[in-house]
Amino acid sequence: MSGGPLVVLVGPMGVGKSTVGQLLAERLGTVFRDTDEDIVTARGRSIAEIFVDEGEPVFRELEKEAVRTALGEHDGVLALGGGAVLDADTRALLAGHRVVYLSMDVEEAVRRTGLNVARPLLAVNPRKQWRELMEARRHLYEEVATAVVATDGRTPEEVTQAALDAVELKEA
Repeated sequence: MSGGPLVVLVGPMGVGKSTVGQLLAERLGTVFRDTDEDIVTARGRSIAEIFVDEGEPVFRELEKEAVRTALGEHDGVLALGGGAVLDADTRALLAGHRVVYLSMDVEEAVRRTGLNVARPLLAVNPRKQWRELMEARRHLYEEVATAVVATDGRTPEEVTQAALDAVELKEA
């Protein structure tokens, strides 16, 4: 495995990619990067605003470019937005990388995301919409993953340790 991130985290919104990613980076003595944050910084607007004002297709293009850039230049821990795996080119770019899919069940997802308006894809009936999103995405997360780590009922520290164990990386 040469170049690119040490670990890439994928999974649904609210699963804890940013929290676990920051912990992983600390434990590995490296830096954390989140492609959603890259987009927010570049556009000067929240993801919810981009979705509302410009539409999902525009956001997905921005996301695809952000992932491509980050995979090419970042060598630490990288978290991707929940929908990044929808793009076939992005999935192809993830081949050969250590990708950890952080999974959770619907009850845990609802508990974590609630009715958060900052999550535009869950604005109405979050439980039903989350289930539908996961039905569409689960196989894609699994396709790109080199390891799957369940987050249900685990602390961020426990998930971080499980991710380290799963990809057999040693702490710095």
